[in-house]
Amino acid sequence: MSLLADLMTSDALDPGYTTAARRGEGGNGRTSSRSGAVLVLVTVVAIGLLLATAVAKVRREEPVAERHRQELVAEIESQTRQTDRLQRELVRQRRETARHRAALLAQSAAGQRTQHELSRLAFVAGETPVEGPGIQVTVDDAPERSEQESDDVISGARVLDRDLQELVNSLWAAGADAIAINGQRLTSVTAIRAAGDAILVDYRPVNPPYVVTAIGDPDTMETRFADSRAGRLFRTLESTFGIGFGVRRDEGLKLPGASALTLHYAREVRQR
Repeated sequence: MSLLADLMTSDALDPGYTTAARRGEGGNGRTSSRSGAVLVLVTVVAIGLLLATAVAKVRREEPVAERHRQELVAEIESQTRQTDRLQRELVRQRRETARHRAALLAQSAAGQRTQHELSRLAFVAGETPVEGPGIQVTVDDAPERSEQESDDVISGARVLDRDLQELVNSLWAAGADAIAINGQRLTSVTAIRAAGDAILVDYRPVNPPYVVTAIGDPDTMETRFADSRAGRLFRTLESTFGIGFGVRRDEGLKLPGASALTLHYAREVRQR
């Protein structure tokens, strides 16, 4: 019984074994601390090398990216000039075609009636240039203001594509017979949409200020537009966000014909 009692107590081991065990524990603690410090140092060095490599790579790629950007801008400008040249040629060819067609149709009474109907439909479709009285609505992005300037309006607000859509729809509802944005004639199928930071009208970019020209009775249009949803919207944008907004009458407005027209045909849908 005394032997079992000795084994169950903490003093059962020989004092020499206890002393050796304590020495081992102290040596492992120092070794673990030293290994942890080395691991932290290696990790810090590795992170530093990765950061230095990333910074060096970004600095090397910055001139390349800027060069590619400049090349892309130059290509866009070149293609835009080419498109403008082809557009002018298209207008010339269409005028020449219309002149020859009118000359042929004028040779008979039936042809004259046909020419009159073609002229009416061309005006409705926006194919032919028009001129007459109307109004011009000019809207522009808000100016950028420095932090030192104190102002009640928000700095740098931009005119959005949906703002122009609202404006154009209100002018149609106010009685406009023909509308153009920055000289681009609108038709019943013209799209006004955004592409990144740019606004496209009939898939061509337009830059602020946006001048929306509407031909029609200026008295009627000006009054109806002022009371329309778009009129109220832009007055709010002007006072709250600093958006540029102005309306003026003009008795001698001129609008070009639409750049391109796509014919759409109605087809009979057969019932099954």
